[in-house]
Amino acid sequence: MGNIEIKEVSNRKELTQFVQFYYDLYRGNDFAVPYLFSEEMATLRHDKNPSFECCEAKYFMAFRDGKMVGRVAAIINRRANERWNCHQVRFGWFDFVDDREVSKALLQAVETWGRGEGMNEMAGPLGFIDTDREGMMIEGFNELCTMYVNYNYPYYPQHMEQMEGFVKDNDYVEMKVRVPEVVPDKFSKITEMVRKRYGLRVHKFSRKELIDDEWGRKIFDLLNATYKDLYGFSQLSDRQIDKLVNDYIKIADLNLVTGIMDGDKLVGFGITFPSFSRAMQKTRDGRFLPFGWWHLLKILKWHKTNIVDLLLIGVLPEYRAKGANALIFDDLIRWFQRYNFEWAVTGPQMEHNEGVLSQWQYLESIPYRRHRCYRKKF
Repeated sequence: MGNIEIKEVSNRKELTQFVQFYYDLYRGNDFAVPYLFSEEMATLRHDKNPSFECCEAKYFMAFRDGKMVGRVAAIINRRANERWNCHQVRFGWFDFVDDREVSKALLQAVETWGRGEGMNEMAGPLGFIDTDREGMMIEGFNELCTMYVNYNYPYYPQHMEQMEGFVKDNDYVEMKVRVPEVVPDKFSKITEMVRKRYGLRVHKFSRKELIDDEWGRKIFDLLNATYKDLYGFSQLSDRQIDKLVNDYIKIADLNLVTGIMDGDKLVGFGITFPSFSRAMQKTRDGRFLPFGWWHLLKILKWHKTNIVDLLLIGVLPEYRAKGANALIFDDLIRWFQRYNFEWAVTGPQMEHNEGVLSQWQYLESIPYRRHRCYRKKF
């Protein structure tokens, strides 16, 4: 295609180049947030990411006249394909300059590899598993992003809309919610009713409970149960859960982690983190050194931000109707107030998931960003 060369990543040096491209493309952008460089490298390495027990992947870079102009990851999640009864290759880590020949050539590389592996459709942007970044931003370009979702220039979806065969497959919506000065009466009343009628209670975990007593694992077992019917989800294995516990639970401020118990049974959870967005923008391309660690520590230890990110919330279906979600928010809002957070930003929620989206009606909230996954059959 013209003078565009597509090259498959074949060694550690090229993988570093693949990862570095994002930082170079978005350097100086006020709204993009650098991802942790070490985390990006570990996610893409076969020897570091336990997702490769059920996934295969190839990484492609695009060059024009010797200069790198784009990248894409091609991923086959065999466990997800079995769950959803499909033969799908995913594309992710999809970034490119504003050149339609480049974006087309990259997706053609994904399709060609997928066809060779017996796939008959492609979808994305998607990661290896549901906790990876998903979707291409189509709204919210002038809002500060988070570490946990994709940021892209407005020309990305313009390219996708003009490519033959690609259609919308799923949209995610993120909400920006004002932390109220007083817990809404609706939450307080439901919380009191739930405690009296059903005996549910809030539990704040200790580090020992989460790590040594394996309640951290139970949280992600519950995630498997509550997320099992969500778009593209594949069940997390023991090794994948161990990695998530290590990545999130070990460093979390436990005041911002809430469990809901029915007797000795965990029936719901909420995991939130203070926003690292501004701190990450002060790092050198997402690296801890030389001074990136200090900016991150100020957020993690002293909460030097007015934004909190709602990472993961899950409640067993039979307990949603009992109001267990209200207990989570009643507890977390009180901690948000103590830490002087002014805004909470939700993670991506599917646009047709009315049960989840309706829970924000009792708070001052606005749609903040929208991400889209595309699909193409071949």
